[in-house]
Amino acid sequence: MSLLDTILGQAGGNLDVASIAAKIGIDPSMAQQAISALTAAHAQAGDTVETAAAQTGFDAGTLAQVAQQLGGASMLGKLSEMMQGNPQAASLLNMADRDGDGNPLNDLMGMAKGLFGRS
Repeated sequence: MSLLDTILGQAGGNLDVASIAAKIGIDPSMAQQAISALTAAHAQAGDTVETAAAQTGFDAGTLAQVAQQLGGASMLGKLSEMMQGNPQAASLLNMADRDGDGNPLNDLMGMAKGLFGRS
């Protein structure tokens, strides 16, 4: 069980990365990155899905499906608070911040391109 699965379990519901990935038909690593991107984007101004898609290159439709499987905006808000309030959880976002600018979303773009087969 990953740290993200633990946080999802603490947030409520019967959620885990593998089941979300299976329901949408994506790889679990892609689901984990999408959840991290949505969680980070939720703390920013604007539409969460559009912000995450614009900053990462993830397909907005896939991100919307992930958000729906998580339980929508209220669950994203709860996850965002939990991630920001937990140093270990925040490390999930910080791991993706390859350039150290404090915004992991722009760094997820390169990972997303590989997962979605874009160059």
